[in-house]
Amino acid sequence: MPAGSGRTAVQRSSLREQIANALRDEMMAGRLVAGSHFTVKEIAELYGVSATPAREALVDLTAQGLLRVEHHRGFAVPALTWQDFLDIVEARTMLTDSVFRHLGRRSGRLGWERLPSVRRRAEAAARAAQTGQLDVLVGCDHRFWQEVCGLLGNPRIAHYLDWLRVQSWMYAAPQLRADPDRARLCWSGHVELVDRIAARDRTGAHRMILAYNRSTVELMAELSGHRLDEARLPLPLLLDDEAADEPDPGPAAAQGPGAARPDPRGAPGR
Repeated sequence: MPAGSGRTAVQRSSLREQIANALRDEMMAGRLVAGSHFTVKEIAELYGVSATPAREALVDLTAQGLLRVEHHRGFAVPALTWQDFLDIVEARTMLTDSVFRHLGRRSGRLGWERLPSVRRRAEAAARAAQTGQLDVLVGCDHRFWQEVCGLLGNPRIAHYLDWLRVQSWMYAAPQLRADPDRARLCWSGHVELVDRIAARDRTGAHRMILAYNRSTVELMAELSGHRLDEARLPLPLLLDDEAADEPDPGPAAAQGPGAARPDPRGAPGR
Protein backbone atom coordinates (compact mmCIF):
# COMPACT_ATOMS: atom_id res chain seq x y z
CA MET A 1 0.00 0.00 0.00
CA PRO A 2 1.14 3.61 -0.51
CA ALA A 3 3.08 5.05 2.41
CA GLY A 4 0.80 7.44 4.25
CA SER A 5 3.45 10.11 4.87
CA GLY A 6 4.21 10.55 1.19
CA ARG A 7 0.70 10.21 -0.19
CA THR A 8 -0.43 12.87 -2.65
CA ALA A 9 -3.49 14.81 -1.45
CA VAL A 10 -6.71 14.12 -3.32
CA GLN A 11 -9.09 16.97 -4.11
CA ARG A 12 -12.81 16.50 -4.56
CA SER A 13 -12.84 17.59 -8.21
CA SER A 14 -12.27 14.90 -10.87
CA LEU A 15 -11.81 12.15 -8.30
CA ARG A 16 -11.06 9.52 -10.91
CA GLU A 17 -8.17 11.53 -12.34
CA GLN A 18 -6.98 12.73 -8.95
CA ILE A 19 -6.73 9.20 -7.57
CA ALA A 20 -4.97 7.95 -10.70
CA ASN A 21 -2.48 10.82 -10.50
CA ALA A 22 -1.88 10.22 -6.81
CA LEU A 23 -1.17 6.52 -7.35
CA ARG A 24 1.01 7.30 -10.36
CA ASP A 25 3.06 9.71 -8.23
CA GLU A 26 3.51 6.99 -5.59
CA MET A 27 4.79 4.55 -8.20
CA MET A 28 7.08 7.08 -9.87
CA ALA A 29 8.69 8.02 -6.56
CA GLY A 30 9.24 4.39 -5.58
CA ARG A 31 6.97 4.62 -2.56
CA LEU A 32 4.52 2.17 -4.08
CA VAL A 33 6.93 -0.57 -5.04
CA ALA A 34 6.75 -3.37 -7.59
CA GLY A 35 4.70 -6.30 -6.36
CA SER A 36 2.44 -4.20 -4.14
CA HIS A 37 -1.16 -5.48 -4.13
CA PHE A 38 -4.35 -3.63 -3.29
CA THR A 39 -8.08 -3.83 -3.90
CA VAL A 40 -10.64 -1.25 -4.95
CA LYS A 41 -11.96 -1.23 -1.38
CA GLU A 42 -8.52 -0.50 0.06
CA ILE A 43 -7.88 2.38 -2.32
CA ALA A 44 -11.35 3.82 -1.71
CA GLU A 45 -10.80 3.73 2.05
CA LEU A 46 -7.28 5.13 1.75
CA TYR A 47 -8.41 8.22 -0.13
CA GLY A 48 -11.82 8.52 1.53
CA VAL A 49 -13.88 8.10 -1.63
CA SER A 50 -16.54 5.73 -2.91
CA ALA A 51 -15.65 2.56 -4.78
CA THR A 52 -16.64 3.93 -8.19
CA PRO A 53 -13.90 6.57 -8.71
CA ALA A 54 -11.35 4.28 -7.07
CA ARG A 55 -12.21 1.46 -9.47
CA GLU A 56 -12.20 3.80 -12.46
CA ALA A 57 -8.76 5.14 -11.52
CA LEU A 58 -7.33 1.63 -11.14
CA VAL A 59 -8.82 0.54 -14.46
CA ASP A 60 -7.33 3.62 -16.15
CA LEU A 61 -3.86 2.86 -14.78
CA THR A 62 -4.22 -0.76 -15.83
CA ALA A 63 -5.13 0.31 -19.37
CA GLN A 64 -1.95 2.41 -19.41
CA GLY A 65 0.14 -0.61 -18.41
CA LEU A 66 1.08 0.92 -15.06
CA LEU A 67 -0.89 -1.67 -13.05
CA ARG A 68 -1.93 -5.25 -13.71
CA VAL A 69 -4.97 -7.23 -12.60
CA GLU A 70 -4.35 -10.38 -10.57
CA HIS A 71 -7.15 -12.88 -10.15
CA HIS A 72 -8.59 -12.83 -6.61
CA ARG A 73 -5.88 -10.38 -5.51
CA GLY A 74 -7.03 -7.11 -7.05
CA PHE A 75 -4.41 -4.88 -8.65
CA ALA A 76 -0.62 -5.03 -8.52
CA VAL A 77 2.31 -2.80 -9.44
CA PRO A 78 4.30 -4.55 -12.18
CA ALA A 79 7.99 -5.26 -11.77
CA LEU A 80 9.84 -3.59 -14.63
CA THR A 81 12.94 -5.50 -15.69
CA TRP A 82 16.30 -4.15 -16.76
CA GLN A 83 15.40 -4.93 -20.36
CA ASP A 84 12.09 -3.08 -19.92
CA PHE A 85 14.08 -0.04 -18.84
CA LEU A 86 16.40 -0.27 -21.84
CA ASP A 87 13.40 -0.52 -24.16
CA ILE A 88 11.84 2.54 -22.51
CA VAL A 89 15.00 4.61 -22.94
CA GLU A 90 15.42 3.41 -26.51
CA ALA A 91 11.86 4.44 -27.42
CA ARG A 92 12.34 7.80 -25.74
CA THR A 93 15.64 8.40 -27.50
CA MET A 94 14.37 7.45 -30.94
CA LEU A 95 11.35 9.74 -30.62
CA THR A 96 13.27 12.75 -29.32
CA ASP A 97 15.93 12.21 -31.98
CA SER A 98 13.27 12.39 -34.69
CA VAL A 99 11.75 15.50 -33.10
CA PHE A 100 15.08 17.32 -33.01
CA ARG A 101 15.99 16.35 -36.56
CA HIS A 102 12.81 18.03 -37.78
CA LEU A 103 12.73 20.87 -35.26
CA GLY A 104 13.88 23.48 -37.75
CA ARG A 105 10.87 22.80 -39.95
CA ARG A 106 8.53 23.08 -36.95
CA SER A 107 9.98 26.24 -35.37
CA GLY A 108 6.93 28.31 -36.28
CA ARG A 109 4.66 25.89 -34.39
CA LEU A 110 6.67 25.80 -31.18
CA GLY A 111 5.15 27.39 -28.09
CA TRP A 112 7.95 29.85 -27.39
CA GLU A 113 5.62 31.89 -25.18
CA ARG A 114 5.72 29.02 -22.67
CA LEU A 115 9.47 29.32 -22.06
CA PRO A 116 9.17 31.37 -18.83
CA SER A 117 7.01 28.64 -17.31
CA VAL A 118 9.42 25.96 -18.52
CA ARG A 119 12.31 27.84 -16.93
CA ARG A 120 10.53 28.02 -13.56
CA ARG A 121 9.97 24.26 -13.72
CA ALA A 122 13.64 23.79 -14.64
CA GLU A 123 14.86 25.82 -11.67
CA ALA A 124 12.68 23.88 -9.24
CA ALA A 125 13.80 20.51 -10.63
CA ALA A 126 17.48 21.50 -10.59
CA ARG A 127 17.28 22.61 -6.95
CA ALA A 128 15.70 19.30 -5.93
CA ALA A 129 18.33 17.33 -7.87
CA GLN A 130 21.23 19.26 -6.39
CA THR A 131 20.00 18.57 -2.85
CA GLY A 132 19.11 14.94 -3.53
CA GLN A 133 15.45 15.40 -2.51
CA LEU A 134 14.10 12.46 -4.47
CA ASP A 135 10.41 12.87 -3.55
CA VAL A 136 10.49 16.52 -4.60
CA LEU A 137 12.64 15.84 -7.65
CA VAL A 138 10.33 13.22 -9.14
CA GLY A 139 7.37 15.60 -9.19
CA CYS A 140 9.36 18.64 -10.33
CA ASP A 141 11.21 16.71 -13.02
CA HIS A 142 8.01 15.14 -14.30
CA ARG A 143 6.31 18.53 -14.61
CA PHE A 144 9.42 20.01 -16.24
CA TRP A 145 9.48 17.44 -19.03
CA GLN A 146 5.74 17.80 -19.50
CA GLU A 147 6.29 21.53 -20.09
CA VAL A 148 9.22 20.89 -22.44
CA CYS A 149 7.17 18.42 -24.49
CA GLY A 150 4.32 20.92 -24.49
CA LEU A 151 6.53 23.30 -26.49
CA LEU A 152 6.17 20.98 -29.47
CA GLY A 153 2.48 21.65 -29.86
CA ASN A 154 1.78 17.97 -30.54
CA PRO A 155 -0.19 16.42 -27.65
CA ARG A 156 0.23 12.86 -28.96
CA ILE A 157 4.02 13.06 -28.88
CA ALA A 158 3.90 14.76 -25.48
CA HIS A 159 1.54 12.11 -24.09
CA TYR A 160 3.67 9.19 -25.27
CA LEU A 161 6.90 10.70 -23.96
CA ASP A 162 5.18 11.34 -20.62
CA TRP A 163 4.04 7.70 -20.44
CA LEU A 164 7.62 6.55 -21.07
CA ARG A 165 8.99 8.90 -18.44
CA VAL A 166 6.56 7.64 -15.80
CA GLN A 167 7.80 4.09 -16.38
CA SER A 168 11.40 5.23 -16.39
CA TRP A 169 10.97 6.72 -12.92
CA MET A 170 9.16 3.58 -11.75
CA TYR A 171 12.32 1.63 -12.50
CA ALA A 172 14.87 4.25 -11.42
CA ALA A 173 13.44 5.63 -8.17
CA PRO A 174 13.87 2.42 -6.11
CA GLN A 175 17.48 2.20 -7.32
CA LEU A 176 18.14 5.77 -6.22
CA ARG A 177 16.46 5.33 -2.85
CA ALA A 178 19.03 2.69 -2.00
CA ASP A 179 21.92 5.16 -2.46
CA PRO A 180 22.39 7.82 0.25
CA ASP A 181 24.38 10.09 -2.07
CA ARG A 182 21.52 10.96 -4.39
CA ALA A 183 22.69 14.55 -4.92
CA ARG A 184 25.76 13.14 -6.68
CA LEU A 185 23.66 10.94 -8.93
CA CYS A 186 20.69 13.07 -9.95
CA TRP A 187 20.84 14.98 -13.22
CA SER A 188 20.51 18.72 -12.70
CA GLY A 189 20.94 20.10 -16.21
CA HIS A 190 17.36 21.34 -16.54
CA VAL A 191 18.20 25.07 -16.64
CA GLU A 192 21.06 24.62 -19.11
CA LEU A 193 18.74 22.69 -21.41
CA VAL A 194 16.19 25.50 -21.31
CA ASP A 195 18.97 27.99 -22.09
CA ARG A 196 19.91 26.01 -25.18
CA ILE A 197 16.30 25.77 -26.32
CA ALA A 198 15.77 29.51 -25.77
CA ALA A 199 18.92 30.24 -27.81
CA ARG A 200 17.50 28.11 -30.66
CA ASP A 201 20.55 25.88 -30.20
CA ARG A 202 18.92 22.78 -31.64
CA THR A 203 22.18 20.83 -31.98
CA GLY A 204 23.37 21.70 -28.48
CA ALA A 205 20.04 20.76 -26.88
CA HIS A 206 19.87 17.55 -28.91
CA ARG A 207 23.37 16.48 -27.91
CA MET A 208 22.65 17.32 -24.29
CA ILE A 209 19.56 15.09 -24.21
CA LEU A 210 21.42 12.24 -25.90
CA ALA A 211 24.24 12.52 -23.37
CA TYR A 212 21.70 12.63 -20.56
CA ASN A 213 19.96 9.47 -21.78
CA ARG A 214 23.30 7.72 -22.20
CA SER A 215 24.45 8.61 -18.69
CA THR A 216 21.08 7.48 -17.33
CA VAL A 217 21.51 4.01 -18.82
CA GLU A 218 25.07 3.78 -17.51
CA LEU A 219 24.01 4.88 -14.02
CA MET A 220 21.08 2.48 -13.83
CA ALA A 221 23.34 -0.35 -14.97
CA GLU A 222 25.72 0.49 -12.14
CA LEU A 223 23.03 0.82 -9.46
CA SER A 224 21.09 -2.28 -10.49
CA GLY A 225 24.14 -4.49 -10.94
CA HIS A 226 23.81 -5.05 -14.70
CA ARG A 227 26.41 -4.98 -17.43
CA LEU A 228 25.68 -3.12 -20.63
CA ASP A 229 27.70 -5.58 -22.71
CA GLU A 230 25.42 -8.41 -21.57
CA ALA A 231 22.17 -6.68 -22.46
CA ARG A 232 20.28 -6.42 -25.69
CA LEU A 233 21.14 -2.78 -26.23
CA PRO A 234 20.13 -1.64 -29.72
CA LEU A 235 20.76 2.01 -28.90
CA PRO A 236 23.06 3.36 -31.63
CA LEU A 237 21.71 6.86 -31.08
CA LEU A 238 23.02 6.79 -27.52
CA LEU A 239 26.38 5.36 -28.48
CA ASP A 240 27.07 7.53 -31.54
CA ASP A 241 28.73 10.82 -30.58
CA GLU A 242 27.89 12.27 -34.00
CA ALA A 243 24.18 11.48 -33.78
CA ALA A 244 23.21 15.10 -33.17
CA ASP A 245 25.81 16.78 -35.38
CA GLU A 246 23.79 16.99 -38.59
CA PRO A 247 23.07 20.56 -39.75
CA ASP A 248 19.61 21.89 -39.03
CA PRO A 249 17.69 22.54 -42.27
CA GLY A 250 15.47 25.21 -40.77
CA PRO A 251 15.63 28.64 -39.12
CA ALA A 252 16.07 27.17 -35.65
CA ALA A 253 19.68 26.23 -36.47
CA ALA A 254 21.21 29.26 -34.78
CA GLN A 255 23.93 28.00 -32.52
CA GLY A 256 23.91 29.34 -29.00
CA PRO A 257 26.95 29.43 -26.73
CA GLY A 258 28.31 26.30 -25.17
CA ALA A 259 27.31 23.79 -27.82
CA ALA A 260 29.90 21.23 -26.70
CA ARG A 261 28.41 18.04 -25.31
CA PRO A 262 28.08 18.19 -21.52
CA ASP A 263 28.71 15.21 -19.33
CA PRO A 264 25.59 15.01 -17.15
CA ARG A 265 25.92 12.24 -14.60
CA GLY A 266 22.29 11.63 -14.01
CA ALA A 267 19.42 9.72 -12.66
CA PRO A 268 16.38 9.81 -14.89
CA GLY A 269 15.30 13.23 -14.12
CA ARG A 270 13.60 11.11 -16.25
